[in-house]
Parts: sequence; C-alpha cells; structure tokens
Amino acid sequence: MTQDVPGQDPADEDERITSLEERIAKAERAEKVRQGTTKQQADDGSRLGNRVLAELIGGLAGGAVVGGTLDYFLRTSPWLLLAFLGLGIVVAFRNIIRLTTTKRPGE
Repeated sequence: MTQDVPGQDPADEDERITSLEERIAKAERAEKVRQGTTKQQADDGSRLGNRVLAELIGGLAGGAVVGGTLDYFLRTSPWLLLAFLGLGIVVAFRNIIRLTTTKRPGE
C-alpha cells in the first residue's frame, strides 16, 4: 500500500522554489561582483553621466587654457580668459543638451 505519488506538488514545479532559486542566483551574482571575481558592466545611465561630466570639465578646461594663453600673449589679462570660459560653458551645455535629446536605438 505504498503510494508512488507524494501528496505535494513536485518540487521543480513549485513557484516558491523557483522564486527562491532566482533570489539565490541573484545574491550569488551580487556576491561575486562584491568580491571582485566578476566585473560589473556599466549601464547606459552611468555612461551618460560620465559623458556629461567629461563635457563639463572639457568645456571649462578648454576655455580656460585657450583664454589664458591668449591673455598671456596679447597682454589682455583676465578679459579673454573670462570670455573663453563663458564660451566653454556655453559649448559644454550645448553638447550636453545634444547628448540627452538624441534618440537612442530602440526608442
């Protein structure tokens, strides 16, 4: 009188077991990233953030270098530096606006 079929659903079809396995796999991936055995890939948001930061720094630095150099040679101290800093800021913000309003593939 032994039953071949247990009274419960098979373990591989239970939603709770599947959910538990997914959570364990996610935790194991996070632990591998934390330990440094797996590199975490950058997502689109962090790439865009780094690009925006580079545009801001590049615009300011480029304007300062060009303006400072022209001021040094033309003896017009601080006027060209201020003008090119302003121009660098304008160019940086224009590039940032262009970056963020461009449609990405899949949109």
